Formats: sequence, structure tokens, C-alpha cells
Amino acid sequence: MTLAAPRAPERSARPLIESKPIRHPDPQDAHGMGRRAWWLVVLNVLVPGSAQVLAGNRRLGRFGLGATLLSWALVVLAAGLALFARPALIWLGTGPLSWFVLTAIQVLLLGYAVLWVVLTVDTLRLLRLVRLPVLTRWIAPVAALLALVLVASGAVTASNAVASSRGALDAIFKSSGPSLPPSDGYYNILLLGADSGDGRDSMRFDSISVVSVNATTGATTITGIPRELPHPPFSEDSPMHGLYPDGFQSHGDQTCGWNAWMNQIRNAAEVCREDRGKGLYPDAAAHGSAPGIEATKDAAEAVLGIQIPYYVFVDMNGFADLVDALGGVEITVSERLPKGGPAPGQGAEDVNDWAIGWIEPGEQRMNGDTAQWYARSRYTTSDYDRMKRQRQLQQAILDQFTPENVLTHFSEIMNASTELASTDLPRDKLSEFFDLMMKAKQQPAAQLELTPENGIEEKNPDYDLIRSMVKDALHPPTKTPTAE
Repeated sequence: MTLAAPRAPERSARPLIESKPIRHPDPQDAHGMGRRAWWLVVLNVLVPGSAQVLAGNRRLGRFGLGATLLSWALVVLAAGLALFARPALIWLGTGPLSWFVLTAIQVLLLGYAVLWVVLTVDTLRLLRLVRLPVLTRWIAPVAALLALVLVASGAVTASNAVASSRGALDAIFKSSGPSLPPSDGYYNILLLGADSGDGRDSMRFDSISVVSVNATTGATTITGIPRELPHPPFSEDSPMHGLYPDGFQSHGDQTCGWNAWMNQIRNAAEVCREDRGKGLYPDAAAHGSAPGIEATKDAAEAVLGIQIPYYVFVDMNGFADLVDALGGVEITVSERLPKGGPAPGQGAEDVNDWAIGWIEPGEQRMNGDTAQWYARSRYTTSDYDRMKRQRQLQQAILDQFTPENVLTHFSEIMNASTELASTDLPRDKLSEFFDLMMKAKQQPAAQLELTPENGIEEKNPDYDLIRSMVKDALHPPTKTPTAE
């Protein structure tokens, strides 16, 4: 008879409650249940999905954990692109795929917010509130819900910002001109300002300037063109040159050009023509422009002696909204200026009778309404003084476009921009223009005003002199060292 081998002593198995207290807690241990509850709340906040993997539905937990890791990866990717490949990031947000990219981001953000709500509610279920100490029973759910509100509201806010960005891009860049290389080292953009309110059909541009941005350094020169510049010429390849070979002439009509000023060209090229200028500029609408704007471009090219392929039109009625969206602008006012203007038949000299308010001298932070009147006011000063104030405001607004300010007021800025501007700038140039704008902010913008104090006669300007001044401003002559 064979004796059986002695059996090895069995290891004393540890109770399941002790080996997995997160998944299988001891309901009788109030202290342990409270500690477990706080672990689950913290894990749900820091690594959503991990609470379910450890203590609840593992399938839901793995889905939440995967979504969390994906979101972290996308954030790291975006940060890496912002630091090391900014043009690629801007291209994704503004290029031909931008609608799909921004829509996907919006859906992911909203989906992640909903998922976090589900995970938080499930985490509260896992806490087993009735088994918790009284204090923890109340504080832990409140802490979890506060974290949920902060994170979910952040995701929803980011989603709204993405939607605003997409909407603004679609509204401003719904059509654009051809993508062109810089001309003589510069991108030249015609900047126009006017009201879209009463009298729009015979609108005259109140502010005309050309922004020249060096395509390499971002150095910016803003050339202010007086709106009352007389008899401006047109470039020889312009359709307007055939109509006005000796420079723009008056129509003698209140609507179509009762004088020969620069700001009347839009009316002469568009408003007073039966075809609204389509015969002169048949491709203007397809490129996001208009015949009156194209004619003004042609005149500005001939006046300054540079090529101007693009324009930006600023609606002064929406200008105030942008200033408010940026939180106001810092301006030093040199003289007291009235708000408002005289009624028809009322003399401008009776300023105390028609002024609806005053802009006082000194340094001040202007809201949108005050900034708008600061740019418009002209009855107690000259048109050249107004040009200087408009250029001052342009620089002040550019100074406000800091990354912190844009991020803080992103939705407001995007909403204001859709009502403010129209342009024919091509979308595929936006990443390049964004980098140039960042470079431009690091250096002061040069100002060139075509005014009498700079040697330009008010009623008989020397256009050859103007072209020479612009050439020297954009391409300063190299100083030849003198021999000692």
C-alpha cells in the first residue's frame, strides 16, 4: 500500500475586501469608505474614466480613459504645433480643411463634456453615499459637482469659441482674391473705413490708408491718404484710366461725385453707373470685392506708386463693438473734441448747440462709443487732424491684440469681427499674415501722412513727390560711408 504524499499546507487566502478595497470595500468600515470616496472623486477629476476602471463598469471606464488620453494627446499636439510649427496650426484652423477641422474639434469638446457628466454621475453612484461618514457624505458630492461644472463649462466655452471662429472666418472670408506673392518685398493692403448706416447707397470712404507690411521682417508702414485728395490719377491698366486719363474729375452731381476728391471715386465707379460698375470690374464680386473698392485701389496704386492687391473695409458702425470686445483702448487726447455733428442747416461753429458730449484732453481708456467719435470728429479740427487720430486708434487697437486679451475675449472679438470687416484677403495667406502680424507687434509702425505739414499741397499735390516719399519710406536709401 502506497502512502500518499503529505499535502502542502494551504496558504491562508486574504479576504477579498482587504485585497481590493476600492472595488470591494467593507461597508461597515466608515473611515475606509470615506477615504475610498475621496480617492474616486480625485481620480474622476484628474483622470476621468479611471474611477470606473478601478471600482465600477470597466467598459465605461476604458472608454472614458481612452477619451481622456486622446484629449491629452490632442492638447500636446496643439501645443507642439503652436511652439514649433505655428504655420501648420494656423493652416489647420484657417485653410481649406478648416471647416471640417473646427467642426470636429467642436463635436469632440461637446462630446467630452457629455462624457464627463456621465462619468461624474456614475462616480457619485460608486461612492455609496449612505455608507459614508456624514461630513464626507455632503462634501464629496459637492466637490465632484463643482469640478464637473468647471470642466464641462470650460469645454462648452471652448466649443462656442471654436464655433465663433468658424462663423467669423466663413463670414469675413466667404470669397477672396487671388493669392499673390509680395510686391517689391511688401504686402500692400488698402484699408477703408466708412459708415454702413444712412446714405450707404452713396457711401464715401471717410478713412483711406494703405498698410505696407514687409514680407520678411513684418516692419509696417501706414500711409494715410487724405479723403479730400484732389484729382487722383489711375494706374494705366485700370479701367478708370480710360474714363479719366488726366486724373479723376468731378461729375458735378451730389450723388455721383460733386467734387474730384479721392473719397468720391467709389460713387463714380459704382453708384452712378447703371450696371453698378460690373462692366468696369466684372470679376470684383467673385473675388470678394466691389467695383468702387477696385477703382479706389487703382487710384491708390497710382498715387503711391505701389501695387495694392488686397483691401480691408472697416464698417465704422461695427468699430465700436470691436473696441468694447477688446476691453477699450488707451488713447492720449491732445485737445477737447465734440461728439456729434450739426443738423442740416445748422452752422458747425455753433458747437455748443449741437454737441451731444465731449472728449476731454488727457490720457484715457476709451470705450467703443468714445473711440468711434474720436475717429469721426472733424468739425472743430481739420481733416488732417482726423487722419492722425484714426492712425492713433489703429495703433492702439493693434496694441490690444495680445494673446492674453484675444483668448480672454475671443468670442466677443469674433462676433464683433463678423459685423466689422470685409476683405478679399485669401484664406491661404492667413498663416503667413498671422506670423507677420506677430513680428509687426514687436516694432513700432511707421506713419506717413500725405498732409501739408509733410510738404504735400492740399489743392495741388505733387504726385511724383508722393511716390518718391513712399519709395523712401518703404526702401530707405542706403547711406554711403564718407571717406575720412
